[in-house]
Amino acid sequence: MSMLLEGKNCWRRTRADRAAFVVDGAAYFDAFARAALRAQRSILIVGWDFNSRARLWYDEAPPGVPPILGDFLDFLVKRKRGLQIHILDWDFPMIYAIDRETPPIFGLGWQPRRHIHLRFDRNFPTGGSQHQKVIVIDDAVAFSGGMDLAADRWDTPQHQADDPRRLRGDMPYPPVHDVMIAVDGDAARALGDLARERWRRATGEKLAPVRNGGDPWPDELVPDLSQVAVAISRTEPAYDGRPEVREVEALYVDMLSSAKRLIYIENQYFTSSRIGAALEARLRSEDCPEIVIVLRRSSDGWLEGPTMGTLRAQLLARLRRADRFGRLHVYYPVVPDLGNRSINVHAKLCIVDDELARVGSANLNNRSMGFDTECDLTVEADGSDAARCAIAGFRNRLLAEHLDASAAEVAAAFEREGSAVAAISAMAHRERRLVPLAQSDEWPVSLAPIAELADLESPVAAEQLITRFAPDGTAARSGHPLAGWLLALLVLTGLFAAWRWTPLSDYVTPEAVNTWATLLVNEPAGPFFVIAAYTLATLTMFPRPLITLAAVLAYGPLLGFAYAMTGMLAAALLTYSAGRWLSRDLIRRVAGRRLNRLSRELRRRGLLSVIAIRLVPVAPFIVVNMVAGAAHIRVSHYVLGTAIGILPGTLVATVFGGQLHSALRDPGDINYGLIAISVSAVVLAFFALRRWLRRRIDADGKALADAS
Repeated sequence: MSMLLEGKNCWRRTRADRAAFVVDGAAYFDAFARAALRAQRSILIVGWDFNSRARLWYDEAPPGVPPILGDFLDFLVKRKRGLQIHILDWDFPMIYAIDRETPPIFGLGWQPRRHIHLRFDRNFPTGGSQHQKVIVIDDAVAFSGGMDLAADRWDTPQHQADDPRRLRGDMPYPPVHDVMIAVDGDAARALGDLARERWRRATGEKLAPVRNGGDPWPDELVPDLSQVAVAISRTEPAYDGRPEVREVEALYVDMLSSAKRLIYIENQYFTSSRIGAALEARLRSEDCPEIVIVLRRSSDGWLEGPTMGTLRAQLLARLRRADRFGRLHVYYPVVPDLGNRSINVHAKLCIVDDELARVGSANLNNRSMGFDTECDLTVEADGSDAARCAIAGFRNRLLAEHLDASAAEVAAAFEREGSAVAAISAMAHRERRLVPLAQSDEWPVSLAPIAELADLESPVAAEQLITRFAPDGTAARSGHPLAGWLLALLVLTGLFAAWRWTPLSDYVTPEAVNTWATLLVNEPAGPFFVIAAYTLATLTMFPRPLITLAAVLAYGPLLGFAYAMTGMLAAALLTYSAGRWLSRDLIRRVAGRRLNRLSRELRRRGLLSVIAIRLVPVAPFIVVNMVAGAAHIRVSHYVLGTAIGILPGTLVATVFGGQLHSALRDPGDINYGLIAISVSAVVLAFFALRRWLRRRIDADGKALADAS
């Protein structure tokens, strides 16, 4: 009996005439591009990331075909009349902007041709993401797995430490290991349905299925399986009236419970509490199979390390305590000359015995089980010896890549040694090998409660977490305060980690700040630079109070305050003007679902609404500015309301800047009393002003009700 059950652990159980495991970026980019060259009617691209500057080929491009993704897609629609390309990218938050092509706020640098439709998907709860990576060509061939068409996904199976082709812009990136699966037949058509539903939810537009689109399967892509059962499993959070879907998690639990001989896992993350519990139960049982897990050596990054690294360390420690029979083996891959860098194991796969092989977008973290959207494909041997052989061959091929061997050598080692772990150990003398992950990331245990914020299991979990800290149930009034508190906690955690574990504290010293201020004050055009800096800060969402501090250090409290207010008002007016003249569709891309609500509030109360939104921001500065322009708020109300609303924060920054200026001249000259009085006065004024606003708004509401 099949383990793959629709409605329990998969959305569709379907079949593919052909299926192929595509390992690493070079092979995937080539397979996608060659299939796309054969497209007749439609290419659907759904992703977490998309970068038109990604290079598809380095040396192997077909003659006359552009190797750069954006140029390649333009080439396709120009060459093939009637071909439509739809690209649905995650509408990512600004924290990711440094790694992306260009934020959606500004539009893409690449200007796609008329039959290429690019949209950004924001149809998800606050804090979640669209993490599925699916491409469907003519409803006849589809790719799904862990790779986006992005600038830092390309690599070869050799994973050379310093491959000069591995560049994101001008910056090299480390070796990256990833896996996709290609399918055709009914499985491809089902993925087409999934992609079209995603497009409908994001845009409101219904796309028609493709009929008789030909056969775009590339000749160069050799199938691993034929006439095979394929299950499509999803994660979808509860949102906009839709119930949550946890098929990804359910199938993982079922697969781990069913294993008899070997569980083989590769994943970027390893923090899921539910998957951890399923593995822990197996490890405590006498019939536990061998469990081989391949991860990255460490969680990289100043924020990822103390968050996901801490949670991974905790889960691995828990599993090792449960490992009564020595069945758990965790490794990381190494290649020569890599030094302290790590291979980025970005694959998301699980192979159980020779029966099930699963490839998808879902990480083994809590987010992928219930918070982010995910799509995993699982092939099942279903009694077929040929399918069992292909699944075993896929596992051996993956191990061969990590062990600098051939798949045949790995298969022979399995046969000779009698187990996967013994086979891996027999090849451990090679320069390229799998190394036991003996000790995990040593982040302080005290970070664990904060780290959990980065790996929430569901929108409900986020709301419950914030409710614990919110007084008298105020967090439940709307989604925005919850998001604000959560974002504030994450930002504070990030700033603390950046100061504690990066060179930031060495660069941002009082002496360095003083040097910057001196350079600024000696520059005749310095005041204009300060004023212009606020506009740049508004566009990039750089913290404006830091510019205020620099202005006060350079010019003193009075002039610094004047330049700060002038700069912020100038930035507010420029972006207000942009909102007034740009198309409403573009502004909707900036403001998202907040556009109608903000427009309604700003029109209804004018000056009072501007003051209130400045005092208690419900959206980023640039969003409020552009929506106010689009709503045609009176300029006088907008400027006066903005000036009143930003006054308290600017005064606080000015006072602190003035005292920092004194401290740099003489550390004993800090007036703590002035700081305390100033902050207290601003806080009291803030609450008094907010109370006055509330009374005015309530009075307006009562008058409106009486009139009706």
